[in-house]
Amino acid sequence: MVGIVIVSHSQKLAESVVELAALMAPNAPMAAAGGLEDGGFGTSFEKIEAAVRSVFSQDGVVILVDLGSAVMTAEMVVELFEGEKVAMADAPLVEGAVVAAIDSAGNVSFDEMMEHLKRVGETKKF
Repeated sequence: MVGIVIVSHSQKLAESVVELAALMAPNAPMAAAGGLEDGGFGTSFEKIEAAVRSVFSQDGVVILVDLGSAVMTAEMVVELFEGEKVAMADAPLVEGAVVAAIDSAGNVSFDEMMEHLKRVGETKKF
């Protein structure tokens, strides 16, 4: 199964997104990487790297981020895994996490999941 990492400036937000997505697909391998080591707001290279390693498999890892510096920090982590299927998806955080979790639990391939996530932001809410 493709692993999923949720990156946010807030530890609570990242953990809550994982919790919500797990309601839809409890078997999907997911990890939260939110906040700084001291519990403050921000993003941590070390937390993101550890989260990727915790859900890593040859099937790949998809990283979803909230905003700003989370993108830059996650990009550096992706570079660390050069040659592996580890990538960021440009999708809304919550909706993307739910789609990714359901795809992962359904054994959708890394490439298919990335394609699905490209379209998540186009879905109308009302």
